Amino acid sequence: MTDIRARCWLIPLALLAVAGCGDDDSAGDGDTADVADEGGGADGDADADGDADADADADADGGADADADADADAGTGCDPLPGPTGRVVEVGPAQAHELTGIVAALEPGDTRSFADGTYALGGTYLWVDTPNVTLRSAGGDRDAVVLDGEYETTEVITIAASDVTVADLTIRRPSTHGVHVVTSGGADTLRTRLYNVAVIDPGEQAIKINPGTEGGRIDQGLIACSRLELTDAGRPHVNPTSGGCYTGGVDAHQVRDWVIRDNHIEGFWCPSGLAEHGIHFWRGCRDPIVERNVLRDNARGIGFGLVTEGTARTYPDDPCPAAGGAYVDHYGGIARNNFIFASRAELFASEAGFDCGICFWAACNSQAVHNTIVSTGDNFSAIEWRFAVTTGTVVANNIATHPLRERDGATATRTTNLESAPLALFVDGPGGDLHLAPTAAAAIDQGTALAAGVCDDDIDGEPRDAAPDLGADERPHG
Repeated sequence: MTDIRARCWLIPLALLAVAGCGDDDSAGDGDTADVADEGGGADGDADADGDADADADADADGGADADADADADAGTGCDPLPGPTGRVVEVGPAQAHELTGIVAALEPGDTRSFADGTYALGGTYLWVDTPNVTLRSAGGDRDAVVLDGEYETTEVITIAASDVTVADLTIRRPSTHGVHVVTSGGADTLRTRLYNVAVIDPGEQAIKINPGTEGGRIDQGLIACSRLELTDAGRPHVNPTSGGCYTGGVDAHQVRDWVIRDNHIEGFWCPSGLAEHGIHFWRGCRDPIVERNVLRDNARGIGFGLVTEGTARTYPDDPCPAAGGAYVDHYGGIARNNFIFASRAELFASEAGFDCGICFWAACNSQAVHNTIVSTGDNFSAIEWRFAVTTGTVVANNIATHPLRERDGATATRTTNLESAPLALFVDGPGGDLHLAPTAAAAIDQGTALAAGVCDDDIDGEPRDAAPDLGADERPHG
């Protein structure tokens, strides 16, 4: 399957947003036992406490309104970012071992411009604690600038300040994370932007987002137009902690209002153990938008929530009154217009296999609409919602080759979903092109029109009509 960047559309860059949350390596969906917190891994930053969020901008409506949750403008394209406006500080591959000091010397408004080449870091890391700075390649070609951790550097880029952009470069072989977004000294880290970035073969999660023990929030972030991938060459280097496969794509704890869009995420599985999700929000995350992503051959696709107890971010406006004070692991959010595909024999033969496409566990008021989840082999559930606090769930207009499952007392409103879908519905079902074939009568015009703002366009940015097609793709008429 081609990278999602091959189908770019226009975007007002001012509308770009950012953010993330948490680690886990839990029992898979096939297990009925409650999962336990994963216990941390190798990161130095633990999660902040779960004290009530006293932010002045807390939603008065409790986040339960579907239209309000989905209306946030997530941006709509993968055009190049505008050029720098402040001071530009150039660096080349020969300075790879000096990057810690070079980045530490940045001032607000600066851009660190990387010349083409491979930067063999050999243990050097980039700690960004200056706000309003940018790290990007000079030429805009992410494949031309490679920050290679060589499995000696732990996390290659750590972001501990607001308004930081990382764009147009590749991070390869970190022993832990390619990018880690954290808080420092109790201050907030807001509006992180990761754009046209590749993270290849991380030893743990490609991108991790979690606050430190002193508090602070990591809200309003964006991960867009990027590629996260674990290849066969990188799989033997995955941290075997927590069940044997401590890796995943995006892992976010206690964050709010992040947008994850237009990304390609592939290969996060291990022969033994269960990998984390391609995209995961938990530990009290709230209102993420996860849209127009292609997820291919991952053990788990998109996850909102996971556990039924522990330390999580809470909110003074009580966004899930139906829980009656019980622990909630995730609030709100929408997964829409995503292609989730699995076909690799080695994934199906692994210990965990392909576990779930979209998983809502202890997640309140979350939505899964207009997604296409296809597996050519075994799959426990295409979409599932689990545990009694999982209420207010909306599952609408999805196409799946495998079951939608309601588990352990969870409830959902289900509307015009197609299960047991044949591969013939798609342009190339066995190969992973999940656009609808012209003959896909079971899906074309078979959906239910949703409220304005919930899912107005499809995975390619094309508008949906009054009789929407099922799944992530809307075939144009005429």
